[in-house]
Amino acid sequence: MGQMTTRLSLRFALVTAMFAALAVLLPATASAQTVQLGQTATPLSAPACPKNTPLKNCKIVLTRTTALQVTSDAVINPMRVNQQGWLVSFTVGLSRLVPKASERAAIIKSLDGAYGGAPQLAISVLQPEPGNAYKLVAQSGTYTLTPFLGQLLQQPMSLPPRFSSFTALPVFRGDVIALTVPTWAPVLALNLPNGQFSYRQSRRANCNNPAASQTAQTRVGGAGRYGCYYTGTRVEYGATEILDTKVPRTYVGQGVRR
Repeated sequence: MGQMTTRLSLRFALVTAMFAALAVLLPATASAQTVQLGQTATPLSAPACPKNTPLKNCKIVLTRTTALQVTSDAVINPMRVNQQGWLVSFTVGLSRLVPKASERAAIIKSLDGAYGGAPQLAISVLQPEPGNAYKLVAQSGTYTLTPFLGQLLQQPMSLPPRFSSFTALPVFRGDVIALTVPTWAPVLALNLPNGQFSYRQSRRANCNNPAASQTAQTRVGGAGRYGCYYTGTRVEYGATEILDTKVPRTYVGQGVRR
């Protein structure tokens, strides 16, 4: 826990250092504007099971998939990038699952065993393709979530280890930002108005049950069809983009682009 806190402190320090790093990588600009992707009228929050619903009957946990919010507060495509820039941080709401710490420990152990490890997530940049398909064009490093359940976690972006000198992800107009969960993460807000909230998962079958196998998009350049569609649900995540900073059309080290 001490090491994790130290690592997070270092990552938060990178928020300030990020602008200096970008100044070296790219031409400086007079001022950088920011855009909050996914933050609509309803604030992001740490979700909880609906009242009087036990956890075993509550589908609050996202498992082994990549999720894309397509409607929030009736805003269509709230995770769509409208101007090129860089993702520098993300926000995610993490349920504490149950109030009692002793019960929570047993539940976490069970979920870890069922879905291949501790709760984790990564931020994914997707390029839309025809037929509800999306190509993964960039992805952050993977974050372990166990110490932060019950929090609205705001985290500076980091990249996979081989790109550790960079602290931002490049995005272009038309990209969409998704949440990749290779194991499990309690990030779903339930029982919201069907016409105002909806999201898709990167799978096409068995949509009413947890993914029977790994369906998360993790290979940059790979495409997946998002055939599982859910209404009345919000994936509690968002991302911060900075504008007015030119992004190279081909980003060395991050691989696939148009």
